This record gives sequence, structure tokens and C-alpha cells, in this order.
Amino acid sequence: MAERNISEITPEILELSKLCQEYNGIDTSLYTKYDVKRGLRDVNGKGVLAGLTHISEIQSSKEIDGKRVPCEGELFYRGYSIRDLVKGFINSDRPGFEEITYLILFGKLPNAKELKDFSDLLVSYRTLPTNFVRDVIMKAPSNDMMNTLSRGVLTLYAYDENPDDISIPNVLRQCIMLISVFPMLSVYSYQAYNHYICGDSFYIHNPSPDISTAGNILRMLRPDMKYSKFEAAILDLALVLHMEHGGGNNSTFTTHVVSSSGTDTYSTIAAALGSLKGPKHGGANIKVVEMFEDMKQHVKDYDDEDEIKLYLNKLLDKEAFDRRGLIYGIGHAVYSISDPRADIFRAFVKKLAEEKGRQNDFKLYSMVERLAPQVIGERRHIYKGVSANVDFYSGFVYSMLDLPLKLFTPMFATARIVGWSAHRIEELINVDKIIRPAYQCVLDRSEYIPLNQR
Repeated sequence: MAERNISEITPEILELSKLCQEYNGIDTSLYTKYDVKRGLRDVNGKGVLAGLTHISEIQSSKEIDGKRVPCEGELFYRGYSIRDLVKGFINSDRPGFEEITYLILFGKLPNAKELKDFSDLLVSYRTLPTNFVRDVIMKAPSNDMMNTLSRGVLTLYAYDENPDDISIPNVLRQCIMLISVFPMLSVYSYQAYNHYICGDSFYIHNPSPDISTAGNILRMLRPDMKYSKFEAAILDLALVLHMEHGGGNNSTFTTHVVSSSGTDTYSTIAAALGSLKGPKHGGANIKVVEMFEDMKQHVKDYDDEDEIKLYLNKLLDKEAFDRRGLIYGIGHAVYSISDPRADIFRAFVKKLAEEKGRQNDFKLYSMVERLAPQVIGERRHIYKGVSANVDFYSGFVYSMLDLPLKLFTPMFATARIVGWSAHRIEELINVDKIIRPAYQCVLDRSEYIPLNQR
């Protein structure tokens, strides 16, 4: 038999795919009939309550006179407002990643000694096994860094002398190690891709024990290892803002589901990475950047509201960019009036744009942020308002920091591994049941027909 090209969609596969579509489509009216919450959300977009948590809280509405009314979005880590947390480390001119990681993992803000000891602990784990870069990362580099990151995580299982122990001390050890090495796995995977697939020079810079997580990312990524203090500060801020976002987001819920089965930490985090890779989740900021690049090809005057509105309408009409009918970075499953992460980011993004000489790009982003909700409101019936979400600005920030597009989602993962770790530990401590929701079968019974009679 001839060897099969695994990437080829053959006529046989095309024909079988028609069967998939014919026999798997479900009448959407049945979701209403059986009161099934599609996507685990009700008709107003509110998520089905699936668990309890101490870790974080999202607030997008308030109850006034017995009715839920949209409000300015708020995000709380362990009960602390994200706005206050960011103000705390920014005003003190220190990085926030290590401090907020401590808070999310352990539930309390560290004092100076606790923060120093924890930062030193992260540094001690910031190393990969001997020859791991050569034997794992440099072999079979992938076009997709998230797949490479998942492979790296799963391979680390083989280097762990106690990988399947799900006692809390052992899981905490594994999580702290993964939090520490995610920047290395991400950047080194990109360097391998950039060399072996793109043909550019190959270099591996070791992380420094004396600088922050954000600083090390820029140090390892750049050929000359140089970066400004403000560049490190805004990347650090991006990591903090992406670190955690309630238990109901797709990848965190995946973490709970897989953890509930009793499996190991490496398998759990790999599953979460698979979820985050999706363009409806962690890949959204890439779509924002690509959309704006397309927009700049068609919009000549960044001050012309009518020209920008025309392009935005073409997006909704599936006549521009990827023809999906979406304005990427606008709207959120939970927030309506505002996303607090975008609110916090905005002033820093403006300052970085001025530093990088990209004021015109920032002007275009600002114009779209203002006009897109108007255009969407005029064109579509929506049950809640829409506003810019954190992805609207994060991709722009990464591009100004010269992070390659391939690393945008791994940067999200480098932050969110903290939240996943906290939720995995919370699941293991509090719940001893496997998560198993119900699905209603809506197909009639069939009589079996012998093969020779079909």
C-alpha cells in the first residue's frame, strides 16, 4: 500500500465529511425545548454556575431595584481590585508578576521577606533539564509555538521522578516549576522555529537570576539582550493583567475538568494550553493585529470617521479581512460597558506608542475603540453593550515590544499558567468528584439492519 500523505484531504475524506455534517447537525430549536444552555451560557450570556472559587471574581453588572444592570467592569484577584494591585506595584516602581503570582497561589499579599523568598524560589526553578533544549526543543520545531509549548510540558513529565503524585505539596512543586520555565520554553521554541524553519540565526540566552520574569523574556528573545526599563514594565503589566480571569473562562474550566479526573499536572496544563490556543480564546490578540494591518491597507486617513466606519461595516458584512463578520478585540463574553484590563492598559499603551514613534497607529486604535461599539449597536441587536477588551491592546503592545506574532499566545500562557495552577490546586483540595455534565440525546431509536441488507 502506498504511503499516505497525512496532510492531504483525499476524495474519500471529503465524501466521509459529508456524512459527518449530515448526521451530526442538531436542530437549534431543540436547545430551547430542552432548556440547554449552549456554551454553558444562558440567553443573556451569563455563565452557568459550575463551581465556587476564592481565586478571582469578575463584576460586569449590579443589582438595582431587583434588576441586573450593566456596570463598569471590575476584576478582583483574591478579593483585591486589579486596579489597586496594579497601582500598588507601579507606584512603587517594582515588577508585579512575582508578587501577584504569590497572591493568586497562596491567597495573601506577601510581605517583603515572603516576596524575596518566593522570587528566589522561582529563580531556583528557572532551569530546564540537561540537554532539554537540544533533545526536545531543537528537534522537530513547529510552525505553532503553542503546540511546541504543549509538547515541552508533556515531555517534562518524563524528567519528573514523581509525576503522578497529586498531593498538594507535589502539585505545588510542579506548578512553581512550570511557572518558572514557561518563558524559556516559549522563547527557545521560537528561536528554534526562527532558525530551522525561517533560516535566521540561532541563539540561546540564559535567563538572569537578577532580573524579573518580564525582563528575562526580553533578554532571552533579543539578540543583544537589551531592553528599556519601561519595556520590561509594560510587559510585566501585560502578564499581570492576563494572569487570571475567573474560573469560567475556557482554559481555566478545562483545568478544572481535567484535574477532576485525577490526572497529572503535565497532562492538565497541556489540555489548558490546547484550549488557550483557539482563536476564540488566547489567539484573539493575533487576530486584532492582523485586522489592523488589513485596515491600514484600506483606510488612508486615520482622522476620517466615515472612512473608518465604512471599513468596520465591511467587517460586519464579511467583506473585509477574514470575512468572519467580526471586529476583533471589541466585545467580551462577560464585560459590556468596559473591560478593566483594557482600561488599565490604555494609558500605558499610549506612552509606549509615543516612545516607539507609533502615535498614528495608536490614533487609529483609539478611533476604532470609539467607533466600533457605535457601528455594532447600529447594525446588530445585542443584549448588552460592547467595549474594547484586553486583546484589543495586548497585541499592539507585543508588536511595539518587537515580540513576533508567533509568541503572542505563548505570552498569554506564560501569564495564565499562574491562574491555571491556582485553580488546579483549588479543585484538588475541595472537590473529589469528576466533572461530568449531562447531554440530552435528541435522536430517535433505530432498528439494527444486518450488513448484507444495508
